[in-house]
Amino acid sequence: MRFILRWTINAVALFAAITILKIDYQGGLIGFVWLGLIFGLVNAVLRPVIKVLSCPLIILTLGLFTLIINTLMFYLAGILGQPFGIGFSVTGFWQAFLGALIVSAISIVLSLILRDELKGRRRHKK
Repeated sequence: MRFILRWTINAVALFAAITILKIDYQGGLIGFVWLGLIFGLVNAVLRPVIKVLSCPLIILTLGLFTLIINTLMFYLAGILGQPFGIGFSVTGFWQAFLGALIVSAISIVLSLILRDELKGRRRHKK
């Protein structure tokens, strides 16, 4: 259940970022579901490796380099989706940077709202 919630949060956040920034997107609404999966896999597989490799830069910039890593993950998710007909293409660094910021902000808000479900706790009615 937690995986499905995280997947849905990614899809909603990507939909919002692509819509707000008017990024060139190919695919329908169902495409966002698959794009959310691709984004989640990119973040689960590549992001930890990149964070370990760039640890000195993260420390040197007091954590601000993680924004660049988020930008790279956003850009990469769009590229990886294109062969499946569900990708998006950003026009430059700043569009990818803003897209990553929007995705991060929406993911944080939705995760806070759904934190009990994401932790696996069940609400008991009294």
